[in-house]
Amino acid sequence: MSCNAVELLLTYRPSKKFEQILMALKATVYKADLQISDMDRHYYHNHSLTLAQHPSETLGRMMIRLLVFTLHAHEDLALTRGLSSDEEPDIWIKLPTGEIDTWIDLGQPDEKRIKKACGRAREVFIYTYSQRSAEVWWQQINTKLTRFDNLHVIALSDEIGSSLSQLVQRTMTLQCSIQDGEAWFGDEKNSVHVTPTVLK
Repeated sequence: MSCNAVELLLTYRPSKKFEQILMALKATVYKADLQISDMDRHYYHNHSLTLAQHPSETLGRMMIRLLVFTLHAHEDLALTRGLSSDEEPDIWIKLPTGEIDTWIDLGQPDEKRIKKACGRAREVFIYTYSQRSAEVWWQQINTKLTRFDNLHVIALSDEIGSSLSQLVQRTMTLQCSIQDGEAWFGDEKNSVHVTPTVLK
C-alpha cells in the first residue's frame, strides 16, 4: 500500500450522512399494535407501528415516544428518524406539500431549535420527562418563548419512562384510553396512569 493510501485512511472521516446510516443499521427494531380510545378527541383507531430504538436511546425514552404518539394519534401522524436526524422532530405530521402541520419533540431542546420549529410548523409540542432538570430548563427558557402562540410545552413525571419500559417486548400489543386529559396506557397485565402537566 502506498504512503498516500495510508495517509488517506488515517485522515478519513465519515460524512454525517454515512454516520447516520451506520447508526440506523445498529438500531433495535420493535413492533407495536396500538388500540386507542381517545374520548377527549373522539378518536378511536388502531395503529401498527415500527419503532427503531437509536443506540443512544433508552427503552424509557422510546416508550415515551410511543405514548406521545398515542396522545396525538392521527392517521397522518408519523414517527420520524428521531435521534438519527437533527432536521426532524421525534414525531410529526408532514403534509404532501412538504409543509409541517405538527412538530413534536421530546426532552429539553434549545432555544434555537424551538424557534426554528415554531417558524416551520403550524403547531409545536415539547414533552419533557426529567422533572428536576426540566424545571431548571423551563425557568431559563420560558420568558424567551412567550411570543410563540403555536408552542405547547407539557411535562411528564420522572417515573414515566421507567414505568413504561416495563411494558417493552419486541412485539407489543397495547391499549390506551384517554379521558379528561389523563391517559391509561398498558397491555393485558399492566397499566400506567399518565397525567401530563401543561407548562405552556
